[in-house]
Amino acid sequence: MRILVIPDTQVKPDVPIHHHTWIGRLAADKRPDVIVHLGDAYDFYSLNSYISKKEIEGQRIIEDIEAGNKAFETLMAPLKKKRSYKPKLHYLLGNHENRLVRYVNDHPAVESLIGLHLLNPSVLGWETHPFLRPLRIQQIYFAHYFSNPNSGRPWAGTCHTKLKNIGLSFVMGHQQGLDLAVRCLPNGQQQRGLVAGSCYLHHEEYRGFQGKESFQGVIMLNDVRGTSYDLMELSLRYLEKRYG
Repeated sequence: MRILVIPDTQVKPDVPIHHHTWIGRLAADKRPDVIVHLGDAYDFYSLNSYISKKEIEGQRIIEDIEAGNKAFETLMAPLKKKRSYKPKLHYLLGNHENRLVRYVNDHPAVESLIGLHLLNPSVLGWETHPFLRPLRIQQIYFAHYFSNPNSGRPWAGTCHTKLKNIGLSFVMGHQQGLDLAVRCLPNGQQQRGLVAGSCYLHHEEYRGFQGKESFQGVIMLNDVRGTSYDLMELSLRYLEKRYG
């Protein structure tokens, strides 16, 4: 089995999305059996509660939705040309999509007008998974992030620490950059942890100057076997050279 993992793309209006074409062409070329988007496909900048209202003045929810929908359509365009290729598509909702859920819960009068039903991945063939509900493929668990059951907060620390706390082979997004962990158990089983949370061409201001060089790209899990796999990192720089 081969699985293509797409980390957080955090699409919002007016950011470049042509890397979605590169990813689509990669998928059409390498034909992974499964494609998993780890969440935060949409940014929902208009609902960002961490910045001032002045900074988000003029932003609109519907424009956030339209930007993300266009990115998914761009991603799927190269795959539609390969009519014989039908991978399983999984879309895990992230905390950015959950901004929309919280907004609708706080403003029930708009429930029929605004909500997750306006996001187009399901129309394009993606199976959508609720925020933080893990997806199991063989013996590897995928989620936007994994949380401490006692606090509900994401497990902190390095990927090695996360692997120890989670106790299962896992793949998650949410955390910018790339972090890896491997451990071998006494029964001969190899467990792997993978944190990959950034796949975009724009720069997020909150990352600051030192955050500009974090990994941006996708991950291919080749020869998936139980809890383990062969790892292939594919940066956006590489994808642009190969598929741009």
